[in-house]
Amino acid sequence: MNPIPTDLARTLTDQSFAAFGMGEIAYVRPVTVNGQPAYAIIGADGSIITAFPTLEAARGAIIQNDMEPLSLH
Repeated sequence: MNPIPTDLARTLTDQSFAAFGMGEIAYVRPVTVNGQPAYAIIGADGSIITAFPTLEAARGAIIQNDMEPLSLH
């Protein structure tokens, strides 16, 4: 993924900035679904895409969709 040039970053709208990286990056974050631990796949804009019961399954789904998995801490 290419970084945003500084001059462009200053002119991006909130919506454009949130969409930066969509289709290229997905984050994995632990969540609780129906009282059970799970791992959510979250798009670059912060929206939850889906959840899986294991971290390995979530990361695998991201890779299968030609995106780079990142972890939120």
